Amino acid sequence: MPQLLIELFSEEIPARMQSQGSAALRDLICTSLKDASLSFDNCASYSTPRRIALVVDELPHSQPDVKEEKRGPRRDAPARALDGFLAANNLTREDCEVREAGKGEFWFATIEKKGRTTFDLIKEILPSVISKFPWQKSMRWGKGSLRWVRPLKNVMCILDGEPVHIELENEVSSIGQSWGHRFYSPNPFEVRFFDDYEKSLNQARVILDAERRQKTIIEEAEKLVSALGCSIVSDPALLSEVSGLVEWPVPMLGRIDPEFMDLPDEVLMTSMKSHQKYFSVKKNGGDLAPYFVVVANIDPDDGGKAVVSGNERVLRARLSDAKFFWDQDRRQKLETSLPRLNGMIFHEKLGSLSQKVQRLEGLAIALGPLLNADAEKAKKAAQLCKADLVSGMVGEFASLQGIMGRHYALADGEHEDVARAIAEHYSPAGPNDACPNDRISLTISISDKLDTLVGFFGVNEKPTGSRDPFGLRRAALGIIRMVLENKLRLSLNEIFLMARQQYRKPAADREILAQFAETNDDGTCKDLLSFFSDRLKVHLRSQGVRHDLIDAVFALKNEDDLFRIVSRVSALQEFLDTKDGKNLLAGYRRATNIVEIEEKKDGVFFEGLVSPEVLVETSERRLADAIEKAAKGVDQALVTEDFTAAMAHMSALREPVDLFFDNVTVNTDKSDIRENRLRLLSNFRSLLGRVASFENIKG
Repeated sequence: MPQLLIELFSEEIPARMQSQGSAALRDLICTSLKDASLSFDNCASYSTPRRIALVVDELPHSQPDVKEEKRGPRRDAPARALDGFLAANNLTREDCEVREAGKGEFWFATIEKKGRTTFDLIKEILPSVISKFPWQKSMRWGKGSLRWVRPLKNVMCILDGEPVHIELENEVSSIGQSWGHRFYSPNPFEVRFFDDYEKSLNQARVILDAERRQKTIIEEAEKLVSALGCSIVSDPALLSEVSGLVEWPVPMLGRIDPEFMDLPDEVLMTSMKSHQKYFSVKKNGGDLAPYFVVVANIDPDDGGKAVVSGNERVLRARLSDAKFFWDQDRRQKLETSLPRLNGMIFHEKLGSLSQKVQRLEGLAIALGPLLNADAEKAKKAAQLCKADLVSGMVGEFASLQGIMGRHYALADGEHEDVARAIAEHYSPAGPNDACPNDRISLTISISDKLDTLVGFFGVNEKPTGSRDPFGLRRAALGIIRMVLENKLRLSLNEIFLMARQQYRKPAADREILAQFAETNDDGTCKDLLSFFSDRLKVHLRSQGVRHDLIDAVFALKNEDDLFRIVSRVSALQEFLDTKDGKNLLAGYRRATNIVEIEEKKDGVFFEGLVSPEVLVETSERRLADAIEKAAKGVDQALVTEDFTAAMAHMSALREPVDLFFDNVTVNTDKSDIRENRLRLLSNFRSLLGRVASFENIKG
């Protein structure tokens, strides 16, 4: 069975786009083959800095032949109808036959369509794939309109060992050849099958598989440092990027000048990573070692001495800049930098960073007691948390914001709790980032995100569709994670109002006050509560939690405690997974439908106490007793927030509800009995509604 091999050879592809490019090529080709009814066994894609490649095994030589039966007009239809049918399908009358079908006789034709060859189909598929390739950014070059991430040089397409010529503009060649390493193997070599393609590339000093390049980098780098009693600092993102910069990775060990080792580890690591793509090295004790690993794309004759020397010289200049910023920034205390925040705009509608800091101070003071945080430390941390943004170091390395604030705060003699809160108040920055657990850090981090959320919602700058320019979804998810992972008990509506109050202080900017006057507290809190509900669904989806159960709990009046909401949802899901839960949900829906229909018909609400003397049937008396008993147990369980126990009390209603519907006629001719039974069902509905809004539950 034929093998398909494709290589799209170009100028250097940005490292961050290579894996996406190889995945896109695989998906587009596989989809096109399936659409063309071409089966295959295996499809794998690869990438290097100058190429993305794909191999597909066990393709058929052609599409399967297709037989299709078509029904034409009735036998007694006008001749023009039959002529049109024959012309549309390229048939003659001899190709058709008359058969009985339904109510009459019709003309039928069996059309045989021979499958096209895979060779011809590939010649059409590949140019189409290239023209609609989903690069995040692409460019045009030459005189044509073809776009690619970088100028495309050659399209190699081999089917069953034979080159397939592809027609493309921009003078892109299409030959059955490839090229190896830019320096070691600049001449092309012939390709027929994937095995010899990969082997030839390896001989030409190109490792095709990105995972193999990563493995080579780590293994060789660890060999270099293990003899020094050290190891490489794990950095998957850097490893992925570096493997996309080299085709023949050769790790080399360099040394950091001792004069720079008093810089904070984060500064050293960030400077080496962001500017030079070096791997940091740590001692077995955990401290940073005075070494770095650079990955070259060549294996020089001198063993890398010149390469290492050049990189050490470049790093020395980089670290000299960092040391200058470090020394300069520490000449003044963080507090003295605060006035400069006036010149930094947080957002044109929400004022400067200085105004944000003032709001954070007030919010930290209000929020601190709810989290058992020291008020003075929380206020101090809020005051200083943004001060490092005007430092030289953060100006050079934006990723060190907060981290440098911690170092400068400690240098100023601030308490460790305050310094830690400054460093951690941006966390969690993403789903894989760790949450703070210190009370001061939690107070400042929640305050910062809360101020942002309430501020942007207050001026109607909310996320829309896929657009979220101010990171509000990330901020909400950060608060959710901090609350749940630290088991914090907070009323969302209460803290929303706390944050809004900071925007209304007399010292607040008049323009901000005017914009906030256009929105009311209830409306903003309602929008934010809905927003948090959506984010909570996203957060819990990976844990298999149903989104409708979150809706069912959020819909409860005054329920805005995230930790309690999740506890309710967990108990509710466990309950609904049982037979009792499923049957009780069915009973709830039946009772609700009956009550709602009768309320609409009578124009009244069937609420209030049930009259025991009007309960004439054994089944309805039993249900009334069960509801009364369950209500006491549910109410007591809700007070202690034992939601599992509340569900257990409700499960006791399953049998009485089933018997009621089996043995009792609700809409009897006697009005007093009918109304009493409707009130009984209404009470049953209300009892379940104390635990969750069951009407929001699907399925």
